[in-house]
Amino acid sequence: MRIGELAERAGTSTRTLRYYESRGLLPARRNGNGYRTYDEDDLRLLRQIRMLQDFGFELEETRPFVDCLRAGHPAGDACPASLAVYRRKVAEMDALIGQLVDAREQVARQLAEAEAAAGEYAVPRCEMTT
Repeated sequence: MRIGELAERAGTSTRTLRYYESRGLLPARRNGNGYRTYDEDDLRLLRQIRMLQDFGFELEETRPFVDCLRAGHPAGDACPASLAVYRRKVAEMDALIGQLVDAREQVARQLAEAEAAAGEYAVPRCEMTT
């Protein structure tokens, strides 16, 4: 398939595909008339990259998965380098979750203190009489 069809099927742009090619993530095969050509393996590779990026992986972090797919592993994540990236990403996510939990607890404490203070200093409401 040509670059436009691959971009459409992968849900991306031709510009993105050219960028991936320049970064060595997508093969740069050309046919006799100079057009870029791609196959179903390239589509699978792009889908893997997109899925990982949707999970928050940086483009360079996808390289071990691309290499693993190229080495013939069907899912692209069975190689030691891919597993190492997964482990590192899980650790990063755990750290972020910890930071969010801490921040939530601080905000909840501030809210409780603000509500208590508001209760102490509440000004009685006066109704207007006509």
